[in-house]
Amino acid sequence: MAESSEGLGTVPEHERILQEIQSTDTACVGPTLRSVYDDQPNAHKKFMEKLDACIRNHDKEIEKMCNFHHQGFVDAITELLKVRTDAEKLKVQVTDTNRRFQDAGKEVIVHTEDIIRCRIQQRNITTVVEKLQLCLPVLEMYSKLKEQMSAKRYYSALKTMEQLENVYFPWVSQYRFCQLMIENLPKLREDIKEISMSDLKDFLESIRKHSDKIGETAMKQAQHQKTFSVSLQKQNKMKFGKNIYINHDRIPEERNETVLKHSLEEEDENEEEGDEETFENYYRKQRKKQARLVLQPQSNMGYGFPVNRLFDLLFEIRDQYNETLLKKWAGVFRDIFEEDNYSPIPIVNEEEYKIVISKFPFQDPDLEKQSFPKKFPMSQSVPHIYIQVKEFIYASLKFSESLHRSSTEIDDMLRKSTNLLLTRTLSSCLLNLIRKPHIGLTELVQIIINTTHLEQACKYLEDFITNITNISQETVHTTRLYGLSTFKDARHAAEGEIYTKLNQKIDEFVQLADYDWTMSEPDGRASGYLMDLINFLRSIFQVFTHLPGKVAQTACMSACQHLSTSLMQMLLDSELKQISMGAVQQFNLDVIQCELFASSEPVPGFQGDTLQLAFIDLRQLLDLFMVWDWSTYLADYGQPASKYLRVNPNTALTLLEKMKDTSKKNNIFAQFRKNDRDKQKLIETVVKQLRSLVNGMSQHT
Repeated sequence: MAESSEGLGTVPEHERILQEIQSTDTACVGPTLRSVYDDQPNAHKKFMEKLDACIRNHDKEIEKMCNFHHQGFVDAITELLKVRTDAEKLKVQVTDTNRRFQDAGKEVIVHTEDIIRCRIQQRNITTVVEKLQLCLPVLEMYSKLKEQMSAKRYYSALKTMEQLENVYFPWVSQYRFCQLMIENLPKLREDIKEISMSDLKDFLESIRKHSDKIGETAMKQAQHQKTFSVSLQKQNKMKFGKNIYINHDRIPEERNETVLKHSLEEEDENEEEGDEETFENYYRKQRKKQARLVLQPQSNMGYGFPVNRLFDLLFEIRDQYNETLLKKWAGVFRDIFEEDNYSPIPIVNEEEYKIVISKFPFQDPDLEKQSFPKKFPMSQSVPHIYIQVKEFIYASLKFSESLHRSSTEIDDMLRKSTNLLLTRTLSSCLLNLIRKPHIGLTELVQIIINTTHLEQACKYLEDFITNITNISQETVHTTRLYGLSTFKDARHAAEGEIYTKLNQKIDEFVQLADYDWTMSEPDGRASGYLMDLINFLRSIFQVFTHLPGKVAQTACMSACQHLSTSLMQMLLDSELKQISMGAVQQFNLDVIQCELFASSEPVPGFQGDTLQLAFIDLRQLLDLFMVWDWSTYLADYGQPASKYLRVNPNTALTLLEKMKDTSKKNNIFAQFRKNDRDKQKLIETVVKQLRSLVNGMSQHT
């Protein structure tokens, strides 16, 4: 009984010990097991039995769990075995793909580095070109200065120096060569001064050497007059008295002139530039009054000799003088055009802007609002020509004032002379400039812009003449300046040259075409020469945005029509004997690019598909051959609503015969294939029908 009670007490203890063994760390198991050996002697045996029973229970639970999950484990192993092969394949593919990606990446890296290098070079080249474009005009002007000094054209050299200092040097003042040029200009001026002084001394010395001959001639003429008759001597005495009177009056007149000139010079130094014309007009009026007082005879001295022939001679001399001026200014205009760079005038600050405005009457509120730097639309020749026209008016006025004509007559003379300068001299120079072979499309566009601004400036020239003569433009007999017709004719000539040169450029691109007319399949992309041509047209039409809308539209339409005609002539060329369907398909790709270019509106202002109609003949002809819709064409021919209304039968026949010859040559065994025989028969049938249609048209005509 005691043993049983001890056994009952031992069992819970063993369960506790087993729970501790299962739940505690391995390091704590020793003390727990020692407690088993410290109990009764049989406790160890009972504990082992209890441990075996516990192990068996756990084995049963593990077996149940394994039985429960065994099938899933087996299925998983089976799936893994199946996937193993695919995984190996995938590993190989991933490895191969990675290798190819690495190889491709190396090539991309190499090309990328090349592109970066090329773009850096391109940027550097662009920078160099921009800097050279700024420097080249300066160097050209300095070279021209050297040539003028060598040719002893010192006045022109001084003008060139002035242009260099005021216009060209500010552009490149940061460069060392410009500083050297600036330092050299004072020395050149001093050289010109010394040479001019030397020439003046030589001239005065030459006059002094020949003064004895001049005096001898004068004395002989005086001695000859003394041999006249008594009556003539009396008459000569009267004239001699009058000459003394006139000469006495002339002395204070000349003195007044000298005093007035000095006063004008002093006032010009102190007054603003706007007072210059006021002083000049006052000076002219006073000189005219003094001339009338000196030359007007007294009442008891009018002589009664007719002077009409003398005035006719003076007018003839005036005409010859104007012709001389026109020839001189023709050279001036030619020099201006040769020196022009035909690009808008760049300005970087307000001072340069005011300089240009002071030379040429330009008004544009939009340009005034723009920030610096900015550009005037015209080139440098425009203000230079405007200034030279005013100089011509001054030169013509100097002679006309000496004729003692009325202000109305002088005004009429000046306007007629200016009209001759504009309509004959300047117009001729412009036309010669436009026809020069080295003048390109960009220069022609700038010339059109220049003539537009010169035409607008004609009203200011009329005001300039009015201020000189004080004759209002509203006067009935006032002659108008013909600048409108002059510059309009020059613009028409420039527009015609634009159309001609643009078509010539298109011909140059078309001549680069290298079609394989016997190809079996097209390349799948448009020809290289055509894409280059389209890119050229896009760039040149961007320049045309500065032209009047109708000019740009006409040029664009003319170019597209010329391109369409050139492509059609290429197809119908008599030297081209054979054309394959693959070549026709390739040609169709090129025409599609032309149509896409026309639909992109390269020049604004076209309505709808107007520009695309330039290629309508080619489009209908190619559609007919691409679709092979001969039944529709032959059935609807001559009908206003025909799908192929623009296809000429003769054109279609020519192209079809070339394709017929190609079909025979390429299909040597065509007689053994039914489809080829049918196609050949169809072509022959269509050719016969087209020939009969063409013959019928010729007989009807």
